[in-house]
Amino acid sequence: MSTSSTRLPEGRYGRSADERADRKLRIIGGVLGVALIGVVGWFGYDYIAGSKISAQVITFKAVSDRAVEVHLEVHKDAGTKGYCTLRSQDADGLEVGRADFRFDQDSSRLDRVVTLRTTGRGTTAELLGCHAG
Repeated sequence: MSTSSTRLPEGRYGRSADERADRKLRIIGGVLGVALIGVVGWFGYDYIAGSKISAQVITFKAVSDRAVEVHLEVHKDAGTKGYCTLRSQDADGLEVGRADFRFDQDSSRLDRVVTLRTTGRGTTAELLGCHAG
């Protein structure tokens, strides 16, 4: 009894269907991998470079039952216009005031004292965020 081989002679009939499918899958995987790296890189760059305005509250003082003075320091790109949102809360933690303050000056650093109007005695002043625009 002799055993017969079911394999085709190598190099005689070209690549098999499995080899062609494996090659296509590798190419598709490589393209999708490069696209994913590009998207992640773009979001990372936009997150880091996209923040054009930053600020911090230096001090605050309740000047009356209806107002809080806030000393705000703003850092931004020269020529960038934008606004910062502040809020104040009373002793119970209820919000008594919220306002946006615009910064349209050309300088890159601003020190400004702003007055936040409140509906009750404010015991805090909190910077909620700054946005370009």
